[in-house]
Amino acid sequence: MTLRTIDTGVVAAPMAGGPSTPDLVAAVGEAGGLGFLAGGYLTSEQLAAQVAGVWDLSSRPFGVNLFVPDTANRYAVRPGGLTGAARAAAVVAYREALLDDAAAFGTEPGQPRPGDTDDWERKLDLVVREHVAAVSFTFGLPSAAVLGELRRAGIETVVTVTDVDEARAALEAGVDGLCVQGAEAGGHRGTLDPTALPDGGDLVDLVQRVRRVASEAGRADVVILAAGGIATRDRAEAVRAAGADAVQVGTALLLTPEAGTGLAYRRALGDPAYASTTVTRAFSGRLGRCLETDFVRRHDDLAPPAYPEVHHVTVPMRRASALADQPDLVALWAGTGWRSARPVPAATVVSGLAV
Repeated sequence: MTLRTIDTGVVAAPMAGGPSTPDLVAAVGEAGGLGFLAGGYLTSEQLAAQVAGVWDLSSRPFGVNLFVPDTANRYAVRPGGLTGAARAAAVVAYREALLDDAAAFGTEPGQPRPGDTDDWERKLDLVVREHVAAVSFTFGLPSAAVLGELRRAGIETVVTVTDVDEARAALEAGVDGLCVQGAEAGGHRGTLDPTALPDGGDLVDLVQRVRRVASEAGRADVVILAAGGIATRDRAEAVRAAGADAVQVGTALLLTPEAGTGLAYRRALGDPAYASTTVTRAFSGRLGRCLETDFVRRHDDLAPPAYPEVHHVTVPMRRASALADQPDLVALWAGTGWRSARPVPAATVVSGLAV
């Protein structure tokens, strides 16, 4: 089982939007870790090219992460989320609130594209055809049919969870692994319910509780990957002692030469002007932890919980900001341990956190 045979006990988190590259995944694999490509936001053709890129660079196993669209999410969503005309109106209002910010970079907010599935079906066909070692899922719990198809293809499955209830649901579905994501994590919070507020407790405590629940459910065999603000060996050892089989890190890899992190993003991570991280819906409609910027402070309260519409609205602005080499409107995703990120090879990061 690939998930149980990670030599170093270190997993490279899938970081959508550019940071995760074939070079990074291959480098982590060659260093004894397990790397995940980020399938989110890519077309199936783009993802196929990245999969081929990893195969060209390494013979080590690797995984692919996919975003589960709302239409394919079997997890029971709590009532009260924005729907229908109210959702559309909220997105339109948010788009209008962004006009001046976009204009400052010579562009306009994008169109919402409600119902976008992120090329879900074709990406599933791709990972089965390419027979990658593992597929992880974020933003939802796939159907029994999807999990069964992957199982028959010999592909291990992981679901991102942020609390004990989500962990129970994923265990009942029969997944091979859980990516237990703590509040300290950078990037999107992987709640199965897009309307839910994720668990705000410490990662160590969350891992302990999930491991206990797994044992009570007769699933002591499940692999737990712990994610969230892990930047030092001491922290890695603490979450392993709490019951994690491996640690998953993203922010720690952002400054490595193998990562596709943009120049403005890299500079911001080392800029002392950025003093803290915060959790916001301002960039995508989904909660995510990033460096706190003026844009986030001005728009956080205005952003509706409407993914993927908000994502598509802000994409042109974020790209224009990055192209101008100015981080003002860039989604500077970062975990609480971002100050520890260093511009060193990925292999060095892996060895520093290894078992």
